[in-house]
Amino acid sequence: MTFSDADIMQIHSEGLSMERVMEQIALFVRGASHIELNRPCTAHDGIEVIPNEDEEGLIARYDQAAAAGRCMKFVPASGAASRMFKEWFRALDQPWKDSESSAVSFAEQLEHYPFYDNLRQAILSSGGNIDFLMEEKKYGEVLAYILTSRGLQYGQLPKALLKFHKYQEASRTSLEEHLVEAALYVTDARHISRLHITVSPEHRQPLETFLDMVRPLYEGLFSVTYEIGVSCQENATNTIAVDMENRPFRSDDGQLCFRPGGHGALLNNLNDIDGDIIFLKNIDNVAPDRLKPVTVRYKKALAGLLLKLQEETFSYLECLAGDRTAAGEMTSIDDFCRDKLHIVFPIDYRQWPLEKKKEIWREKLDRPIRICGVVRNEGEPGGGPFWVQEANGAQSLQIVEEMQIDPRSVNQQDLWRGATHFNPVDLVCGVRNFEGGKFDLQQFVDPGAISMSIKSEKGRDLKAIELPGLWNGSMAQWNTIFVEVPIETFNPVKTVEDLLRPQHLS
Repeated sequence: MTFSDADIMQIHSEGLSMERVMEQIALFVRGASHIELNRPCTAHDGIEVIPNEDEEGLIARYDQAAAAGRCMKFVPASGAASRMFKEWFRALDQPWKDSESSAVSFAEQLEHYPFYDNLRQAILSSGGNIDFLMEEKKYGEVLAYILTSRGLQYGQLPKALLKFHKYQEASRTSLEEHLVEAALYVTDARHISRLHITVSPEHRQPLETFLDMVRPLYEGLFSVTYEIGVSCQENATNTIAVDMENRPFRSDDGQLCFRPGGHGALLNNLNDIDGDIIFLKNIDNVAPDRLKPVTVRYKKALAGLLLKLQEETFSYLECLAGDRTAAGEMTSIDDFCRDKLHIVFPIDYRQWPLEKKKEIWREKLDRPIRICGVVRNEGEPGGGPFWVQEANGAQSLQIVEEMQIDPRSVNQQDLWRGATHFNPVDLVCGVRNFEGGKFDLQQFVDPGAISMSIKSEKGRDLKAIELPGLWNGSMAQWNTIFVEVPIETFNPVKTVEDLLRPQHLS
C-alpha cells in the first residue's frame, strides 16, 4: 500500500504518523476481537454493597481529602443534542401526518418541557404567538423554533447547553447542574471547586461564553470559586477510514477520510489533567435538586472507598519496595489482592516461587484504581459489569459493551443477557501512584479493544474504527471495584422525551 506525498502531508496535518495509520489499517484487516465472558458480576460476586453502617466513615474520609483540594470532576460534554431530537427532526417538515397520537402527545406535553418559557419568548421576539401556533396545529413551525436558528437552535447545540430542569425561579441546563454538583462535593477548604469539561471544537466558544455568564451566579449561590478547564478531543486521536476492501477511503476530491476515534479518545484529555481523585460522569446524567442529596452521598461514599483501598494499596507497595517482606505481610498482600481488589491470578499461581509472586503483586497493585457505581439493570441500553476470562486462566473485572461480545456464540450471548447490573458511567478515579506521581494512563489500555462499524459517505459505504472506549478498553488494566448504587443516582437523557420522566421533574 502506497501513499502519495499529498497523503503523507495530510496524515501529518492530522497529527498522525505513517506508522500509526498503517497500524490502524492492519486492525481493519485483522478485525475486532471479542472478549470472553466468564459470568456477569452480581451483588457480592464482583459487586460490592456498602453496608449502611460504613457509609459515614467513608464519607468522612472523603471529606478530608476534598478539603485538601485533591478532588475534581471530569465531564465529557462533547455529545451533540441532535440525537436527542431525532424524532422531532423527522417531524420538522411533515409533522406527524401519519401519527395523530404523536401530534396530540407533543401538544399536551410541550409546556412541561424546561425550555418552554425560552421557546415562548423566542417566538414572541419574532412577532409570533406560541398559543396561536399550537391552536392552529402549526407544529412544524413550533419545531423549527425549537430546533433551528429561527429560535432556540437546539438541534445544533451541545447537550451541555440545553435546559434540563425547571425550577420556580428559572430553568437550568445540564452544564449548570454539573456546576451545582461540583459545589456540593468537590469543594475544598478554600472554597475552590474544580471541574474539567471536554467539548467538540465547534461548541467550545459558546460553552465558554455560557460559563462566563452563569459562573458568577453559582459562585455566589454556593460561596465557591470555580476552577474550570475546557479541552477538545485531539485531532491525533482521529482514525483513518477504509473502504469495504480495507483500502484507504477517499472523498470525491481524492482526500483521505479521517473520523473521530470515539469517547475513548478522551483518555488523552483525562491523562493531561493534573488530577488526583477524579469523578467521571456524563453530561446528560444529572438530577434536579430534590434528588441531589442521594447523589452527593453516594459520590462521597464511593470516593471514600477508593481512598481507603488506595491507602492500603500504597502501604503494601511500600512494603514490597523494601529489602525484606515478612511472611505475615505476604499473606496480607495476597488476601488483599484477592478479597479487596478482586484480582484472580493465573491458574498455576500457587506453584510460583516467592520472587515471581512479589513481582506480580507489584505489577497488579501499581495501577490506577477506579470505583464504578453500578445500578440494577432496568432495561437501559449500554454496558455492564462482568468477570472476563483471560488467556492465562486469570479473570478481570471489566465494563463490557454488547459490541465486544461474539454475536455467534450462544453461550456468550446468554451470559450477556444474564447481567443484573448496568454501567451508568459513575466513576471515581485515582490516577496517582504510591510515590505521588501521575500514572501515564496510556500504559493501562487494551489496544485490541476497538470497535468497527459500517458508515456511509455520500452513498458509499466505508468502515470506521473507534478507539478502546474510555471506560472499557481504555481502562481495561486499571484496578476496578464495582459498587451497587441506588437507581436514583442514574438519570440519563438520551431523547428529549426523557426530560419528562418523573426523576427530571422538579
